[in-house]
Amino acid sequence: MRVIKTEKEYEAVYSRVEELLKVVTNKTPNDSKDFIELDVLSDLVADYEEANFPVTAPNLIDVIKLRMYELGLNQKRLSELLGVSTSRVSEYLTGKSEPTLKVAREISKKLGIDASIVLGV
Repeated sequence: MRVIKTEKEYEAVYSRVEELLKVVTNKTPNDSKDFIELDVLSDLVADYEEANFPVTAPNLIDVIKLRMYELGLNQKRLSELLGVSTSRVSEYLTGKSEPTLKVAREISKKLGIDASIVLGV
């Protein structure tokens, strides 16, 4: 099977996928010319994106900041929630120190952050 090799090819194929998405619905038969073309081109786009735009695991600092935003927490309130000082929270958020296992457990439980992200595994 052919692969997308250049950004220009990717853009052209991606554009065609966008066009086909307007035509193909859940009711389109699997043996339809448009359905088959969309299926093949979507796989090509997905393969190119996996190779050229890999998704990396989120880092703990960004996840904590996002969760703070979502929950409307400031550093003072987060420090109270975790049972640590505000300066310690500041160190976590700037990357100057990492949480202890006990604090990591609290971050996971109280902020609802997956343990694998908190532990960096």
